Amino acid sequence: MKAFKSKQIIGQLDKRKGGYFFLKLEAAVVHQFENKRHSRLICTLDKKLSFQCGLNNFGDGNYFIILSAKNLATIGKTLGDHLNFEIVEDPNPLGVDMPAVLEALMEQEPDLKKRFYTLTLGKQRGIIHQVIKIKDIDKQIHKATDLIKNAHKPRPKKEL
Repeated sequence: MKAFKSKQIIGQLDKRKGGYFFLKLEAAVVHQFENKRHSRLICTLDKKLSFQCGLNNFGDGNYFIILSAKNLATIGKTLGDHLNFEIVEDPNPLGVDMPAVLEALMEQEPDLKKRFYTLTLGKQRGIIHQVIKIKDIDKQIHKATDLIKNAHKPRPKKEL
C-alpha cells in the first residue's frame, strides 16, 4: 500500500479508556495494509514529525493511532486542532530499533538469540521497551536476559 494521507481533528478517548489523544483510521484503510490490524506504521504529522506506531482497536470496528502529548507539543497542536497526517507501513516489522546492548548480548549468547526470535513481535518489542528504559548497561543485560528466559511464563496477576 502506498502512503495514506488525511486531515482530521485531534480526538481524545474517555479518561476511563486511557484519555489518549488519537487519530482515527477507518477499517477499510487498515485492511489495505499487508498485516491488516497487526501492521506497524510510520506516522508523519503536518510534515514535521515522524514516529513509529501501531494500531489500537477503537471498539467499533475501526482503529486509532495514539498521539503523545509530547509529540503534539512539538508540532504546536492540541485537542480539537486540525492535523494533516500521513501513514505508511514501517519496513521494520518489529517497529522499533534494536538497542546495541541487546544485539551484542544475543551475539554472545546464541541460545538467548534463538529464544528471543521465537517470541512474537509484540513480546520482542515489549522486551526492547523495558530494556531501553534502563540507563545502566549491566542492568540492561541482566533485565534482557531475565525477560527473554522467562518470556514463556504468564505475567503475574495484579492483586486488587
